[in-house]
Amino acid sequence: MIHYHGTPITPRSELFKMAGKHFCVSFSEPRDAEVCIEIGQSVMWDNGAFTAFTQGKIFDVQKYYSWLDVRLGHPHWAVIPDVIDGDEEQQKKLLLTFPFSTALSAPVWHLGLSLSYLEFLCDKYPRICFGSSHRYWEVGSSLWSNRVDEAFNKLAKNNHIPWIHMLRGLAQAGKHWPFASADSANVARNYKDKKICPEKMARQIDSIQCPIDWSMRPLQQELFKGG
Repeated sequence: MIHYHGTPITPRSELFKMAGKHFCVSFSEPRDAEVCIEIGQSVMWDNGAFTAFTQGKIFDVQKYYSWLDVRLGHPHWAVIPDVIDGDEEQQKKLLLTFPFSTALSAPVWHLGLSLSYLEFLCDKYPRICFGSSHRYWEVGSSLWSNRVDEAFNKLAKNNHIPWIHMLRGLAQAGKHWPFASADSANVARNYKDKKICPEKMARQIDSIQCPIDWSMRPLQQELFKGG
């Protein structure tokens, strides 16, 4: 599992201690972008749509693409714009606007959308992000966990588990889901309160891994009706 550590990490001297890590830089807060390219193994470019949604702001898709244009290339990749709490047609329209290679991108499957839409994305993209919104906003809750079980059951049944990235999901490392990667702002937000070196805190997080395979699991709650 690849652990992407969210930014900004301040002061800048503390960010430099994180050299060699993988970073998540959001379009909504891009101040560390150039440094992360310089010192990081790879950078996940987050579109910032969730932040815009929570702050009541309009997400500027074209400005995001212009920002990516000089920053997107292997081994870095970007999250395709998505509509928080939007329906599948809204998501598909945004997919069509993305001007970069599918190899450098990942669409978001929101857990409230259908499993058939998840399959649609898996047929077109090598990497998929799981997003938690609407009734599944609480990552790690029993409702959330049951839905993620359901999604992996569906993918395993079709022998088609691609690279799954869990947005805001590093706390789920070490559990039974085979996430290939995840991101979190845990270090950036908490290292000062914990009075710990951010690199040491990140190293502890990085040591917790996910399994590489999946066995069909019985669901513990009533299935989501729209799946």
